[in-house]
Amino acid sequence: MAWQLSYYSPKVAALIEAWPAGVRASFLRIAQTMAVHGPDLGMPHTRAIGAGLFEVRAKGREGIGRAFYCAVVGQRIVILHAFIKKTEQTPARELETARARLREVKT
Repeated sequence: MAWQLSYYSPKVAALIEAWPAGVRASFLRIAQTMAVHGPDLGMPHTRAIGAGLFEVRAKGREGIGRAFYCAVVGQRIVILHAFIKKTEQTPARELETARARLREVKT
């Protein structure tokens, strides 16, 4: 059975829609693969952050995108938060947003 991908909110879907074409195409390819093979593809496509939080590692000529997600009951993957990476390290507030939404989705 295939995995179902959904977004935490329309705002999260809009953030990804606004990504540069190459980065968005990379994200969509990874998302389609996750729908077939499950949420944990491993590096370089996905990475476990810890406590049930994962990230999609989308890359294009225009830059790098990150989308945080979690897997929930019933083979569902919820994209919690997304942003375009501008620094080497993931900004703490981006991670905190994703963790807060993870707590909300898991309760």
